[in-house]
Amino acid sequence: MKDTLFVMALKQEAMGMLEPLGADVIYTGIGKVNAAHALTRELTLRRYAGHLPARVVNLGTAGSRCFRTGDLIACHQFVQRDMDVTPLGFAHGETPYETHPAVLETPVLFPDLTDGLCGSGDSFVTGEMAMDCQVLDMEAYALAKVCRVENIPFAAVKYITDGANADAAEHWPERLRHAAEAFAGFVHSRCTA
Repeated sequence: MKDTLFVMALKQEAMGMLEPLGADVIYTGIGKVNAAHALTRELTLRRYAGHLPARVVNLGTAGSRCFRTGDLIACHQFVQRDMDVTPLGFAHGETPYETHPAVLETPVLFPDLTDGLCGSGDSFVTGEMAMDCQVLDMEAYALAKVCRVENIPFAAVKYITDGANADAAEHWPERLRHAAEAFAGFVHSRCTA
C-alpha cells in the first residue's frame, strides 16, 4: 500500500493516528462537492509535480442498516443516493445525459473485508431512504468519480458508526475514537507490514 493517498472527510475521523504511521492523508470536508473539489485539486497538484499516487483509498465513517456498528466494510460499488431525476424518466441515482454508469464500480482492493454497496449523498441519514444502499456516507461516490475520470485506482473502507436511524446523530460522535483506532489498525497492517 505504499504510494497510496488516503482521503478522509474530517480530521476527527482519524484523530491524528494515521500520519505517525506514515500515511499520506488529505481531509476534504463534508459532502460530495467538498470531496470532489479537494481531491481534484490535490491530484492536479501532484500530477503537475510528477507524483501521482498509485491509488486513492477513502477512509471514513458511515451508517448502515445491514452491517453492525464497529464493522469495517470495503466498498467498490458507489451510487449517488440523492440524485433523483425520476420525473424526467431517469432511474433514481442516474445522472442525466452522462456516459458514466449510475453505479460506479472499482477493482476490489481489500478482498479480506466484507463488501458493501455505498450510497453517497449530501444528507446525514436518520430516516427513510429512496434507495436501498448497504453503506451510507457523504463523499465516496464523488471521490470514486474523480478517480474514474483521472484513471486512478480507488477503493473505500468505511467504519460503521450507526444504524442510519433516529439514533444516528447521537451514536456517530460517540464512535469517532473507535473509528480512528480501526483506521489506524487498517493502515498499520497494510502500510507498515
